Amino acid sequence: MTPQVSFRQLQVFAAVARLGTVSAAAEELSLSQSATSQALSDLERQLGVALFERPGRRLVLNDLGRSLLPRAEALLDGMAAFVAAAREPEGELHGVLGVSASATVGTYLLPDLVGRFSEAHPRTDLRLRLRNTHEVIGDVLRLEADLGLIEGECREPALVSEPWCEDRLVVVAAPGHPLASRERLDDHALAAAAWILREPGSGTREVFEQAMRRRGVSPRVRMALGQHEAIKQAVLAGLGLGCLSALGVAGELERGELVALDSELTLRRTFSLVWHPERYRSLLWQAFKVFLVEARDARIG
Repeated sequence: MTPQVSFRQLQVFAAVARLGTVSAAAEELSLSQSATSQALSDLERQLGVALFERPGRRLVLNDLGRSLLPRAEALLDGMAAFVAAAREPEGELHGVLGVSASATVGTYLLPDLVGRFSEAHPRTDLRLRLRNTHEVIGDVLRLEADLGLIEGECREPALVSEPWCEDRLVVVAAPGHPLASRERLDDHALAAAAWILREPGSGTREVFEQAMRRRGVSPRVRMALGQHEAIKQAVLAGLGLGCLSALGVAGELERGELVALDSELTLRRTFSLVWHPERYRSLLWQAFKVFLVEARDARIG
């Protein structure tokens, strides 16, 4: 006999998968905790399988649950589209999209783009989360983000990625730093300098360390900080050299608050779009991806 799976059960399954607890899912769906827990139990009982691991108080999707989540989301999205088409035949774009972005992309590029997209499509809800590159990949792998934007390339074989746009890193110092007057930093100066860098797992840090390794140089890291602004403030205070996206220091360079230092380091990189091949790609997902590509092409042009 075919299991009788209800729309409510699928809603609860998707909400618990995304939020990690029954209580959070119940609040989002405006249900009682007991009704939410019962719907999830009924779903697993009717299917005859467990969909979650239950470490402590959290519920984490098991392998089967991860494989079924995109299908549940597709069914839910289809039902929402059905209702919307009945109410609004013109088919106005709507829905929620989770976007996880690494710091440079999320700080200097995405806010303007998200604002423009949301203004054009007021019934959409783009939820932006700032992480480092390693964490963005984790979000996409765990199906906690619909789309990821990272600094550099994605080497995770379970994910799909494509280049989005180019970026350039620049070595910066305070004007009063002893190396600020150097015409060009040689390998000895690069090795001897104290560096203020992003934390391990950051795409910016990875590009910098790869460039140093190609020169046969190991950086002397004085501080590792998780935010670009914190690094800029440390560099402005004369505590060391920094290596940051040109997007993030353009104002300081123009005002003379920071100085760009020339070196033999190759500091170009690609921003990439990343997604899970098994994640349901809604009309909103597709529209936002097309928008990002068109915005990139307009910027280059």
